[in-house]
Amino acid sequence: MYRFKLAGSVLGLLMLPLLVACNDVTENPDTSEQSASDTEKLTVYKRPTCGCCKKWIDHLEAEGFEASAEHPVDLGAIKDRYRIKNNLRSCHTAVSSQGYVFEGHIPARYIHQFLASPPVDAIGLSVPAMPVGSPGMEYEDKFMPYPVLLMKKDGSTEVFASVQSVAQQHQPFNQQEVQP
Repeated sequence: MYRFKLAGSVLGLLMLPLLVACNDVTENPDTSEQSASDTEKLTVYKRPTCGCCKKWIDHLEAEGFEASAEHPVDLGAIKDRYRIKNNLRSCHTAVSSQGYVFEGHIPARYIHQFLASPPVDAIGLSVPAMPVGSPGMEYEDKFMPYPVLLMKKDGSTEVFASVQSVAQQHQPFNQQEVQP
């Protein structure tokens, strides 16, 4: 048994330079692109068969997030754990590496905005239900205006953003919002 542990350790040490060489990336500090270490990671809890959730994850990734999907047996238990009230729920729940919760089809620009300066008393954001035209819920040229709600630790909510158009929800978060 000792011989197998020793062989594994030696093999690991021999492989280390190869692994480091594969990760040798020259970064230009003058670029404004987000580095891989700065990429926000979100864990998305969803049902394995939900297509709109997958489209929403694609939207997040296109906007610079790293997202991984988890398929819990009891999605309601996840929502309960993160204190998402029934009237604020949607088909998926995302959790950031800092523990903030993003419920439903929230445009990535508002998640970026929230994470850039999280309100002190906030647990996250929610787009209740599944508004037609929101990211992941696109259907033909249909669009239904919807609010993005700020969820607070005391259980209350307030409007974080009011989405009135498709163009507004797809703008980069660092640009001024387009008004309809």
